[in-house]
Amino acid sequence: MANETTTGVITFLQYDVISKFLLPFLLVFFVVFAILEKTKLLGEKKQIHALTAFVVGLIFVGAIYPVLVVNNLILFLTVTLVAVFVVLLIWGFIFGDEKGFKPANWMKWGLGIIVAIAFVVALIWATGLWDNLQNFLSGGIGGTILTNAIFLIVIAIALALVLKGVGEKK
Repeated sequence: MANETTTGVITFLQYDVISKFLLPFLLVFFVVFAILEKTKLLGEKKQIHALTAFVVGLIFVGAIYPVLVVNNLILFLTVTLVAVFVVLLIWGFIFGDEKGFKPANWMKWGLGIIVAIAFVVALIWATGLWDNLQNFLSGGIGGTILTNAIFLIVIAIALALVLKGVGEKK
C-alpha cells in the first residue's frame, strides 16, 4: 500500500496560504491582542486592541523575513519542548520520590547556561546567520582571530595553574 507522503498528498495545513500567511498572522494577532488586553496600554476598549493587533499582524505577514524567523523559532520550540519533556520524564524516573528531588544550585546554573547557549545557537540558526558565522570562523581573518583567541585562552589557563601552584607553596 502506498504511503501518503510518497503519493504527494498534502494536508490543508501545508498549503502556502495557511502555513505562510494565516498561521503566522493568527499567532502575532493573538499575542499582540493578549498583551494589549493585559497591559491596557491603549485603554479599556477591546475594539481598539483588536484593530491594533490586526494591523500589526498584517504588517508582520507582509514582510517575508520576520515570518521565516518566527517559523524557524517555532520549529525549534516544538522540538525543544519534546526534548525537555523526555529529559524531565527520565529525570523523574531516576530522581523521583515522595518528597521530590531538589537539584543543587550548581545544577540549576548548569542547566540554565545550557539552555541559554541552546537559545543563542537557535537564534543564530533561525536568522540564517549560521553559515556566515561558520565561514567567518573557518577562514580568512575570522580563522586567524579564532586561532589567536584559543591560543590566548590556553596561555591564560596555563598561567593561572602555574600561579595557583606558586601561591599554594607559601
